[in-house]
Amino acid sequence: MIDRELLLEGKNVLVAGAGVTGKSVVPVLRELGAHVTVTDGNVERLEELAGLGAELVPGLSVPPPGTVLVVTSPGWRPTSPLLTAAAAAGIEVIGDVELAWRIGQLRERPPSWLVITGTNGKTTTVGMLESMLRAGGVDAVACGNVGYAVLDAVRAGHAVLAVELSSFQLHWSSTLAPDASVVLNLAEDHIDWHGSMAEYGAAKGRAHERSRVVVHNTDDEWSTRLAEEHAPEGARRVGFRLDTPYAGELGLVEDLLVDRAFVADPATSAEELATIADVRPPGPHNVANALAAAALARAHGVSTEAVLKGLREYQPAPHRAQEVAEIGGVRYVNDSKATNPHAASGSLRAHESIVWIAGGQLKGAAVDELVASIAGRLRGVVLLGVDSPVIAAAVARHAPDVPVNRLRPGDHEPMTAAVDAASAMAHPGDVVLLAPAAASLDMFRNYGERGDAFIAAVRVLAGGAAGAANDGS
Repeated sequence: MIDRELLLEGKNVLVAGAGVTGKSVVPVLRELGAHVTVTDGNVERLEELAGLGAELVPGLSVPPPGTVLVVTSPGWRPTSPLLTAAAAAGIEVIGDVELAWRIGQLRERPPSWLVITGTNGKTTTVGMLESMLRAGGVDAVACGNVGYAVLDAVRAGHAVLAVELSSFQLHWSSTLAPDASVVLNLAEDHIDWHGSMAEYGAAKGRAHERSRVVVHNTDDEWSTRLAEEHAPEGARRVGFRLDTPYAGELGLVEDLLVDRAFVADPATSAEELATIADVRPPGPHNVANALAAAALARAHGVSTEAVLKGLREYQPAPHRAQEVAEIGGVRYVNDSKATNPHAASGSLRAHESIVWIAGGQLKGAAVDELVASIAGRLRGVVLLGVDSPVIAAAVARHAPDVPVNRLRPGDHEPMTAAVDAASAMAHPGDVVLLAPAAASLDMFRNYGERGDAFIAAVRVLAGGAAGAANDGS
């Protein structure tokens, strides 16, 4: 059970950040009877919370006198002056996820938490898991970093939460104890926030520290390592792999996804879950995501029939291996969500002959290993964005015979230019793939806007191709 100090009647609580988290947290804290102060450097964003019953103070660098708790937005770094001042004063700092966990524990029947984290594949996996749970008749909802705040899901009274958590959210979670958890994979990302790969991994490992069932990817060194280092004593360890599973694991037997963990006798028996053809979007990385989701669902007691039904009913989110059109025998695929090299690798490996559209903000990530591993699949490369020279240099080193078109920074409608350039390189049977391997903020508001621009450009191209065909008829 939690410390009864969560009962905040009449106590002073500071909320750091007036964005999505602030809007979710303030009403809950007010319901608990707390006196709430909200601070943010953005005055306009702060003013959007007017009317919620909180005191709004811009730009605080130290907590107000009498503050007993700070609830921070996950994006605030631990080194920010306000949070370091709170820590120095002995004031507990938590995030909205930790607050949601503590509030849920006050319910007569607390919700079950199934937690998913990792560098890539989180949203796909949490969506698959939600679909499997619902197919099994479970009152479940996907929440967390997927867009539906965990606090809102807890307040709605759902029995099971399929929770996607970022490393930022986990950093600020201290007592979270899921029924089952998985770290899908780990690759360089957010090092600027955490300070090192070790600290980034430690934050992800928090998902396991009080978990009853710890699921890990045996094909990923970091996932396995974090399970070994962070699983609590007595927790059940379950692996998944993209080949024949050992006893206690999930994996593949030819084209079948099979379970050798949640069966009567793991040493001698296995149960079929689905086929590779049931997994959408396609690609080995998404088969791994499906196995991870199945492990969490099975840990909760979901049947094999519900796993299959859930996979077949799952609708992939936009901008994730989204097939947009086929034009002249060339397929155009939008994977704008591939915002780092690790994510792009999974997307690129799903196709054999590719014209690759890439570039943006690499955030210091290296791309040589990625380019070397997929060099034989490349028909051509089109680059845009601030770090396109880095990717161009890697292609020159590892795939010197592959043509590269680097768009000029001043090109009008850069995504239209990129799609046109890629189309000129492509032949029937090829895939023009937007898998940037980089963040989007140098040219777009977010990866969604970048994906939308790609879709729009492809549709214009498709319209032009249709018109040309009609002119020739």
